[in-house]
Amino acid sequence: MNRVDDLVRFRSNRQEEIDSAAQYRAMADVEQDQAVARVYRELAEVEERHVTFWEQQLEQRGVDPGARAPSVRARILCWTARKFGARMILPTVASRETAGRNDYAMQAESRHTRMTAQERSHARVLTAMIKRREGAEGSELARVEGRHRNIGGNALRAAVLGANDGLCSNLALVMGVAGATTSSPAILIAGIAGLVAGACSMALGEWISVTSSRELAE
Repeated sequence: MNRVDDLVRFRSNRQEEIDSAAQYRAMADVEQDQAVARVYRELAEVEERHVTFWEQQLEQRGVDPGARAPSVRARILCWTARKFGARMILPTVASRETAGRNDYAMQAESRHTRMTAQERSHARVLTAMIKRREGAEGSELARVEGRHRNIGGNALRAAVLGANDGLCSNLALVMGVAGATTSSPAILIAGIAGLVAGACSMALGEWISVTSSRELAE
């Protein structure tokens, strides 16, 4: 590999590390979990040391690295993290770390340093974070879905029990009144009164029951 190719590679590596450090800093700034934010800051510090390493490679060959500046892509990701949260760009950052975790193992300058192990460690850490977030979201989803199923089950149970209770109690009331009198209006009024009273009683009782169950689930 000639000198020009080496310089291009050094600059590319340096820019990748600058971008990664900037992204981790942005993620740390908006992360509400302080333990996770601390991890992001530690990752950023490691990436900044990698930037220094590649700058030294350039300087040893008489090339001025210039000022450190994130690429347009990295600035967009940083803006996204600050606007929508660190988890929004976590999969993207993790995928790039995973894809490049072995790059330094094939480069003579970094092959015998700790950089390869550190990059692989970064990929593992970010993958674990994604799994952790997915697990938390899955648990929350299961809890919510379980609550929905419970509410749906309560509604069906209430409908079946209410219909059964209403039919039996109202039929018994009408038959009792019919046995005591032959007046059709009296039987009709008794049936309607029993129907309204039973409906109100069942509705109020079931509302109290479902509300109590929902509060207990929460």
